[in-house]
Amino acid sequence: MKEKVVLAFSGGLDTSFCVPWLMNEKGLEVHTVIVNTGGFSAEEAQQIEERALTLGAASHTCIDAVDDYYARGIKYLIFGNVLKNNTYPLSVSSERFFQAMAVLDHVKKVGAQSVAHGSTGAGNDQVRFDLVFEVLAPGVKIMAPIRELSLSRQQEIDYLKEKGFDFSWEKSKYSINQGIWGTSVGGVETLKSSGVLPEEAYPSQVTASGAERIAIGFEKGEPVSLNGEQMNPVALIHLLHKMASKYGIGRDVHVGDTIIGTKGRVAFEAPAPLIIVKAHHLLEKHVLTKQQLYWKDQLSNWYGQLMHEAQYLEPVMRNIETFLTDTQQFVTGEVQVELRPYHFAVLGCSSEYDLMSSRFGEYGESNKSFSGEDVVGFTRVTANPLKIYYTIHDHDKS
Repeated sequence: MKEKVVLAFSGGLDTSFCVPWLMNEKGLEVHTVIVNTGGFSAEEAQQIEERALTLGAASHTCIDAVDDYYARGIKYLIFGNVLKNNTYPLSVSSERFFQAMAVLDHVKKVGAQSVAHGSTGAGNDQVRFDLVFEVLAPGVKIMAPIRELSLSRQQEIDYLKEKGFDFSWEKSKYSINQGIWGTSVGGVETLKSSGVLPEEAYPSQVTASGAERIAIGFEKGEPVSLNGEQMNPVALIHLLHKMASKYGIGRDVHVGDTIIGTKGRVAFEAPAPLIIVKAHHLLEKHVLTKQQLYWKDQLSNWYGQLMHEAQYLEPVMRNIETFLTDTQQFVTGEVQVELRPYHFAVLGCSSEYDLMSSRFGEYGESNKSFSGEDVVGFTRVTANPLKIYYTIHDHDKS
């Protein structure tokens, strides 16, 4: 009886090469699985299944992990207003753990002795997949044929042709990796520091003009309504993407450090994540205290860094999630946003928990909880430590 291997399958050249290679060169029974984190349609999923079975897979399974991805990942990225290097909403890097977990569940279901993926040896994804398998299934053998063989694209195509699979492998000019939390776009322009992607590189084209105002409602930190219509967060993200992408909103280029120590540069299109994060952050600035905002910034940045570097299983992540959840108790209200071509603006918000309350005064105009004389005394007390310091260090006054 042949040993089984579960292959994380995308339908692209690399994973397509892996199917016959694992069958013919390793003598394994290949079971392919694709994990949908919001990146493809039912029609696309059907085409991927047909390719897997044509290549000889013993079975093919499509796992919908969008809700799990939101509940255990995206939700906390929203709570933390996570933008890596103040730019990137972890559109792709945050998906990989949840995809790897779903693949691992399938490994157990199939009873496979090995798990395989199509990552090369040059990027972050190999670490993200390997780490999950290494920690949670140490008895399962990890196989990465593309990384192990170091084959060129043409060598992979030649091998498939030799085995009777003469598919069209015309390489797209741009590499697109799409999910519910945004789409990455790679091309020759992103391989150098000065390259600029042309308009046609982005998956969404600009068809809208003028301006459009929308309102996003939050309840305990989660986006739950759009223009007054209640909906679950996943549906809201999809709808907001559809509304904002036609303006060309959410495009940028992220430059960062990879897990393996090199610098990487990738373009992305993430209108819904950027709008939601900025709207959520504005609401927090109205309902949270100064100290809550400060410590959220520190822990949220660290949470995003650990997520990016495949450390989702680190126990401190659960500790930070507990903290983030606790801070969201009063993050409830509605935020107004204006959409324009290539730009959006967060206009204002309303919340019953708004700490910018006129009951205590109006900034720069009047106050109702203390007097001008109180301020004089407060300033004297605040200044006292510095007065002592500069009295001792008289020469530093200049």
